[in-house]
Amino acid sequence: MNADPLAVVTGFGDACNAHDIERALSFCADDMVLDSTTPPDGELIIGHDALRALWEPIFDDPQTRLDVEETIVTGERVIQRCLYSWGDGHVRAVDVYTIRNGKIVEKLSYVKG
Repeated sequence: MNADPLAVVTGFGDACNAHDIERALSFCADDMVLDSTTPPDGELIIGHDALRALWEPIFDDPQTRLDVEETIVTGERVIQRCLYSWGDGHVRAVDVYTIRNGKIVEKLSYVKG
């Protein structure tokens, strides 16, 4: 797998938009930490099993889509502003990724909502 942080995050986003959970998880470290957007302060989701449980309903919905509006890369960090859409709704979001050894080890997610 490509260790370039931008390539990793781009591949992950492509897998998410293809609704391919196995491919999306392949970009994630086994012990990846996701700080979700659960109000009020987020919720830590750690590891593939927990990520799969959180993401399966999202990946199963063919109307979900993530459109990247801006990407900033600095070292092992990738920051993306994006629009997350489903059915007749959407939120604007910022995701802050940390990449190590070609895998996402941390994803901090924030939304306007």
